[in-house]
Amino acid sequence: MTLPAALIATPVDAERAAELRRVKWLATGVLAATFVIFIAAKALLPTHPVFGFIAAFAEAATIGGLADWYAVVALFKRPLGLPIPHTAIIQSNQERIAEKLGEFIENNFLEAGPVEAKLREIDFGSFIADWLRDRKRSEDLARFVLRMLPEALAATESSGLMTFISRRVTTQILAIDLAPLAAGALRGFVQEGKHGGLLDDILRVLHQTLTQQETMAVIRDKVRAEMPTLLRLYRADKFVVNRIIASATKFFEEVRNDPQHPFRGEFDRMLLSFVDRLGSDKAFADRIEGLKRDLLARPELANLGRTIWANVKDFLERSASGESQVLQHQLTRMFVEAGDALDGDADLRSEINQGLTAILRTVVAEQKSGVSSFIADQMKSWDMEQLISLIEVNVGKDLQYIRFNGSLIGGLAGLALYTLEYALRLL
Repeated sequence: MTLPAALIATPVDAERAAELRRVKWLATGVLAATFVIFIAAKALLPTHPVFGFIAAFAEAATIGGLADWYAVVALFKRPLGLPIPHTAIIQSNQERIAEKLGEFIENNFLEAGPVEAKLREIDFGSFIADWLRDRKRSEDLARFVLRMLPEALAATESSGLMTFISRRVTTQILAIDLAPLAAGALRGFVQEGKHGGLLDDILRVLHQTLTQQETMAVIRDKVRAEMPTLLRLYRADKFVVNRIIASATKFFEEVRNDPQHPFRGEFDRMLLSFVDRLGSDKAFADRIEGLKRDLLARPELANLGRTIWANVKDFLERSASGESQVLQHQLTRMFVEAGDALDGDADLRSEINQGLTAILRTVVAEQKSGVSSFIADQMKSWDMEQLISLIEVNVGKDLQYIRFNGSLIGGLAGLALYTLEYALRLL
């Protein structure tokens, strides 16, 4: 497997490779120079004792340079291509290095303490708020959500999820005992005094209905049909109807204008009596339950549900295709407003930070061994010759200076030892 893009050689690495070659030639030149000086000084040693010191320095410098050359080369490859044990260290230990690197990262970077401390430094809430407040990003997010909706709807239909949801909703509705809920709602309605306005509305509607010409004509026909013929001849029906309507409308006005009217008390008692029966009378409960089941069994309700779903689906598909921009604009506005609200709510941002920290900490704790194995497996699959070349390009220059240091330190050590030997011979 080749190296990942982040590790492939760059133009900068090419410059470093050229510099590495220059330093290598320089270090090799120094090694060759010390060897030549050693040979020359040995040859000139009979002419003057000073050449002994030069020869000692050059000899030790040559040995030190050769030793460090061997050490540097053995780190990356086999010196002179010879199968010498314990050479090409990086290449020979690829799997072990990969395993140790994975373990090192797992034990030192993915431990719960350091991970949690680092996560707590991140203000996730502010990042989300700033991200959503950017209208361009919110538009992109809205567009992405809309593109995903048709596929989600298709998957929902093909998977039978809609049927399952419909059955679950129907089951839950059937399990609801509506009688106590209705009784509680009506009792609260009465206790809050809202029924007074309802009574006023009923009286107003009755007054308007009774005073309409059509209503009066119907009542007059009914009264005329019940009256004796003699009274009909004298058109007593009109008088009776007018008196009935006048009395009724006057009564309605009195009740509407008098908050303490006795009829209001009777209306309260009637409602409360109905509420009590609704909450305790099994006949009422059975009747409501039957109405509920009949309503849910109506084919019109199923057709209505399918029609609503088809319309919603069509609207979402048109929004996803860009034919309609209404939903996208609404989603964008919603996301931007959510970002503004989050930016102004420090407590909510703190809760988001704590929640994400807990989630990510748990994820890292559960997956850190997998991360370690992934890193190790990736390194094991890399082309080590390519990786070694890249490592050598980036750190090889510094390693070449070890050869210079080896020659210098070795030469000085050889000179010191030769000086000590020369001094002992003079004693």
